[in-house]
Amino acid sequence: MSTDADTVVPPVHVPAGRTAPTAPRGVIPQPRRYQPPADYVPPALAGDDVVAAHWTELKSTGAEAAREWLIMHYAPLVSAVAGRVGLRLPSMVEHADLVSCGMFGLIDAIEKYEPGRAVRFESYASSRIRGAIIDELRAMDWVPRSVRTKARAIDRAYGELEATLHRTPTDTEIADKLEVSMDELRTAFSQLSTVNIVALDEMLGGDDRPGAVSLGDTLGDERVEDPAGSVESQETTYLLARAIEQLSERERMVVVLYYYEGMTLAQIGRALGVTESRISQMHTAAMQRLRTHLVDAERA
Repeated sequence: MSTDADTVVPPVHVPAGRTAPTAPRGVIPQPRRYQPPADYVPPALAGDDVVAAHWTELKSTGAEAAREWLIMHYAPLVSAVAGRVGLRLPSMVEHADLVSCGMFGLIDAIEKYEPGRAVRFESYASSRIRGAIIDELRAMDWVPRSVRTKARAIDRAYGELEATLHRTPTDTEIADKLEVSMDELRTAFSQLSTVNIVALDEMLGGDDRPGAVSLGDTLGDERVEDPAGSVESQETTYLLARAIEQLSERERMVVVLYYYEGMTLAQIGRALGVTESRISQMHTAAMQRLRTHLVDAERA
């Protein structure tokens, strides 16, 4: 074990005019926690005068600290705008993703806003945030905007004709309403077939609904054998065959004749030359041994 005399202490750089900090021997100096300035005001608690001061500092000097302070101050605005936009989007679109996209709109709004104009920053930034979110959604969309426009036009035509005719309109009536030919309408329908794509793991009716199932759970083909059930059945058959092999010869014969040949206990008794009650006892003992073997196999 090393002693204090053996301990090598690295040299401490001391600026000119200052004395080196001292600490008791054997005590490692700990870094001091950051203490904000006395006049620091958290963004969430700032008043109008503090906000105006940061705007003035940013636009006059371009101070990075003022820019970051304003971003933190107006961050709740991004969450509010993202929440309003998300109301009309599918549940698969995460609110956090919308907020992440909206932050770029907020940063751009802070850079381009001019406090001298008679426009509140909240109103100006809201449109920039919403535009940034919509631009990102369009960039992520695999369907062209022209197809989305056709989908809205067809939905609007269906709604207007149903309200007028009080029935489901025909394709010819839809084509006449949109002033397009039947070939153009069929082409539009073919393009619209890829618009509404849903994830297989998306919960139907919302994630919070009790007993909700995913879309994939409703698409099972009853004609196809379940792979898990097939493997489990094969394993059970194998374990049961091994358990039957461990029975005595007469008990094994009773099981085979009763379950595989379909003979009654009385018929088995006459075939083996014993009474029906004796066959029943042998059957009960065989079932008990099989159950024990199967339980032991599952535990192993």
